[in-house]
Amino acid sequence: MAVDLSPAQALRLLHDVNLLLVQDDTPDLTLRQLSILLAVYLEPPPHTVRGLADRLGVSKPVVTRALDAMGSLDLVTRRRDEIDRRNVLVLRTVAGALYLENLGDVLSRSAGKLPA
Repeated sequence: MAVDLSPAQALRLLHDVNLLLVQDDTPDLTLRQLSILLAVYLEPPPHTVRGLADRLGVSKPVVTRALDAMGSLDLVTRRRDEIDRRNVLVLRTVAGALYLENLGDVLSRSAGKLPA
């Protein structure tokens, strides 16, 4: 589903959503962390550190640091792949799903308030 926004409306939406998120009691995520979280929840599994690094065009240590931070917030969890012990699987959590559900609600409400 395409949404037709002018550049000014798109920037207003980004502003409004970010403002609501920093005023909320949810954790502040970096853009990199949010990109990883969205990839884990919106793209079909399995998700590996290596795969996420390739997907985002960053190094594995960058993904690992982001996952460390998000893991401490219980937004994702990691587990060694039992089939291929070299891989680390990145898994969804209930807290991560709730975080993104809240983000979706904030986006939806903010988009509905955009001036024409």
